[in-house]
Amino acid sequence: MKNYLLFLSLCISILSSSCSKDTDTTDKEENSVPTDIYFPEIGSDTWESITPEQLNWNDDKLEDLYEYLETKNSKGFIVLKNGRIVIEKYFNGHSQNENWNWYSAGKTLVSATVGVAHQESLLSIDDKSSDYLGDNWSSLTTEKQDLITIKNHLSMSTGLQDHVGETLKWICTSPSCFEYQADAGTRWAYHQGAFTVLKDIVTNATGINFEDFFYTTIRDKIGMNGSWNQQTLLTLYSSDTRSMARWGLLIENEGVWDTKTIINKNYYDAMINTSQDINKSYGYLWWLNGKESYMGTTTQLVTSGSLVPNAPNDMIAALGANDQKIYIVPSKDLVVVRCGDSAEEMQLGPSSFDNELWEKINAVME
Repeated sequence: MKNYLLFLSLCISILSSSCSKDTDTTDKEENSVPTDIYFPEIGSDTWESITPEQLNWNDDKLEDLYEYLETKNSKGFIVLKNGRIVIEKYFNGHSQNENWNWYSAGKTLVSATVGVAHQESLLSIDDKSSDYLGDNWSSLTTEKQDLITIKNHLSMSTGLQDHVGETLKWICTSPSCFEYQADAGTRWAYHQGAFTVLKDIVTNATGINFEDFFYTTIRDKIGMNGSWNQQTLLTLYSSDTRSMARWGLLIENEGVWDTKTIINKNYYDAMINTSQDINKSYGYLWWLNGKESYMGTTTQLVTSGSLVPNAPNDMIAALGANDQKIYIVPSKDLVVVRCGDSAEEMQLGPSSFDNELWEKINAVME
C-alpha cells in the first residue's frame, strides 16, 4: 500500500509539472508580441489588433491622450504597430465609416502618383514642365519657364510668386497667376497653384485622367477607399480614417504593399529625403523630421532645429490644413493618424499641435 501511494504521488507530481509547463507556454504565446509586418486584406473590414498592454505601454496615460484629442477637435485617431491596430478612437460625432478631407496631407498621394508615372517611363521628373503643360502655362519668359522641371513642383522650388496672404492667387493655375519671383531651384515657397498643375502633368503624360490613374495604380492596390472631390476652389481627397492608416502603412513599408511594389525604391528614397537645399525638412511633398532646419508654409524664415522636437528624428509626415496628420516612424514600426477640425492655429501644414500631440503619445509609449 505504501509503495502504491508513493507511485501515485510521483505520477501526480509529473502531471502537475507537465501541466505547469503547458500553461507557461500558453501564457507566453498569448503575451507574445508579433514582430512581422501585417497588411489588412483588401476589400475586408478585418484588421488585426494588438493591445497597449502587450506592448507594455502606459495605460494610465491613455485617458489623458484621449481627453486631449477630444478637446482639440479631433475626429479620428489610429495608431498602428507593425501594421496592427493598437489604438482606434473616434471623437466628436465621427465614426469608423465616415470620410474626412485630407487637405494638404493629400499632396503626398500626388507625389506618389507622379512617382508611379515616372517609374513606368511615362514621364521623367527631370523633364521641363512645359513638355506637358505647353509653352504658355505661365507668364514667364521662355528662358525662365524652361528652368522649371517636374521636380521643382514636387519640391516647392519653382521660383514662382507664391502670393502669401492672397488666397485666390495662391491657388490659381491660370498663366497670369504664375509670375516670376526667382529662378527655379533658388527659392522654396509653399505654393498651392504650382502643386496643383502636377495633376495636369500626370494626365497629359499618361493620357489618363489623374484621378483614375491614381485609383488604379495606388488606391485600389492597397485597399483604400475615398475619392478626389471638388471642394469650393480646390480638389481635395477624402476617405475614412483607416484608409489614411493604409496609406501610412504603405509608406512605412517603403512603398511595398505586402509583396507588391507600388512605389519603387529609387523614387521612394528621393521622395522621403530632403529635396533641395533651402527647406531641409521637405521631400517630394512630404514633411521630414530630424533635419537641421525647417521652413513654414507662409514665411521665408528658416528656423534652426527639428520640425517636431518631441517626435522621433526619422519621422515622415503628411500634413494638411486644420491638423490632418499622418505620421510614419520606420524606426519604431509606427503609423499614427489624426483627422479632425483645427486644434487651434488654422495652419496649412506643420503646427504647434504636432509637438504637443507627440508629447502625449510619448507618455503612453513610455
